[in-house]
Amino acid sequence: MIIYPAIDLHQGRCVRLCQGQPQAETVYAEDPVAVACRWAQEDATWLHVVDLDGAFGGIRGLDQARSAASRRSWSEALGVNWRTLGRIARAVNVPIQFGGGLRTLENIEKALALGAARVVLGTVALTNPELMGRVLARFGRERIVVSLDARHGRVAIYGWQETRPLDVLEAGQHMAALGVARVVYTDISRDGMLSGVDAAAAALLARETGLSVIASGGVASLEDVRRLKAREPEGVEGVIIGRALYTGAVRLWEAMAVAKGENDAG
Repeated sequence: MIIYPAIDLHQGRCVRLCQGQPQAETVYAEDPVAVACRWAQEDATWLHVVDLDGAFGGIRGLDQARSAASRRSWSEALGVNWRTLGRIARAVNVPIQFGGGLRTLENIEKALALGAARVVLGTVALTNPELMGRVLARFGRERIVVSLDARHGRVAIYGWQETRPLDVLEAGQHMAALGVARVVYTDISRDGMLSGVDAAAAALLARETGLSVIASGGVASLEDVRRLKAREPEGVEGVIIGRALYTGAVRLWEAMAVAKGENDAG
């Protein structure tokens, strides 16, 4: 099982949110590249990098901006985050899984060109199956991950700001039918809350769809990693850890030891 340290970017800084709410932000570092280097030095095998400005903005952000100043601010934040992705890719020899507001073929190409090993698609995967087909055909299923974000069992899109009347299991089945191999599953109510991961839901999604599942949201302790490790035979292949790493509730080397099945971590 793979441990993915999370690096969430907001206006070029490394932050964490609670339940995806922008107003519930904690800044953990002014320089995300230094954070990436820290996780690389601690032998991380993957990094999970998210452009929060892209996730909350996107096309809707431009449409809804009420002034030229707000449009400029949003555009500048996106530019900083894109540059940060490139800087991280140049600074560390660790593959990067990158997502947040990737809703066009051009942006997907750009993220991969800047150094992402694979990209995470959310909104576009659920609203534009024709484009998803083209993306999978062009880049291959190993470079494309779909984000299934659940609020009370229903999928949320546009940076979790809109919930659709689509069951997350049904959405997963649709993705598998398109040829998707891997998804990130997030329980929004648990994200950033240190409330414990829902290992059973992640395993159910894997069993019902045949998808490989990366769990996200709520990891609070090594016990959460152990619960997910126990679900690995069912298709849970990794876990994204954010706030617990930054607060010290979980240490990366210990989580990786559990993920590898080493007994001396517990």
